[in-house]
Amino acid sequence: MPIHPSAIVATGAVVPESCTVGPFCIVGPNVVLGERCELISHVVLHGHLTMGDDNRVFPFTSLGCSPQDLKYKGEPTKLTIGNGNTFRESITVSRGTVGGGGETTIGDGCLIMAYVHIGHDSHIGNGCILPNGATLAGHVIVEDYAVLSANAPVHQYCTIGAYAYIGGGTTITQDVMPYSLTSVRRENRAFGINKVGLERRGFTPDEIKQLRAAYRLLQGSKLNTSQALETIREKIASGEFGERVGYLADFIAKSERGVIK
Repeated sequence: MPIHPSAIVATGAVVPESCTVGPFCIVGPNVVLGERCELISHVVLHGHLTMGDDNRVFPFTSLGCSPQDLKYKGEPTKLTIGNGNTFRESITVSRGTVGGGGETTIGDGCLIMAYVHIGHDSHIGNGCILPNGATLAGHVIVEDYAVLSANAPVHQYCTIGAYAYIGGGTTITQDVMPYSLTSVRRENRAFGINKVGLERRGFTPDEIKQLRAAYRLLQGSKLNTSQALETIREKIASGEFGERVGYLADFIAKSERGVIK
């Protein structure tokens, strides 16, 4: 059984010979692992934790930790994980609380990316994807094949319907409909040029003046982006605008996703 000498596997833990326990991992006495699980390094498995087969856990992840609930008094609650899941770096998954049913669950085939937190008494279905920084409060349900995006917090007791997709940075405070694409409105805009930063980088007053004029054409005129670019190109050709504005025009022209104006 490949257990690194620096790992600590408590008496009572069930770790099949097909599993790998890497350097500086800690496996508690009430942990039961399935076949072919891999703890890469610095992984901590707490509490009454049962994990199925073929799970892979990356460094600094903590599974089955105590719930972040002031009412929790050390009761023997559980975390149950299915098969074929990937837990990337620095994830925390809390076990359940007595008041919430006593169990947190994760299904099969999920990808849980770095810095995700799954709160107590939450239930994650099969094939779900939780990208970097997604945060689930307690009692959250994520149904099968739902996908969250980066830095999307979910309020407690919310349900994410099956096959839903949530856009990056979207705060969820109500249930998300199955099959839906749900996202916060993106009203980003550019607020003129970064004058102080450009001065610090040695841009001349004339270069800054030219960039201000170019931005006025892009943002403050009645021209659309293509028309503004055409006007800017004309001014570059005449010598009124220099290479700094030329770079701006080239950047916009090459953009495949469009630019924030």
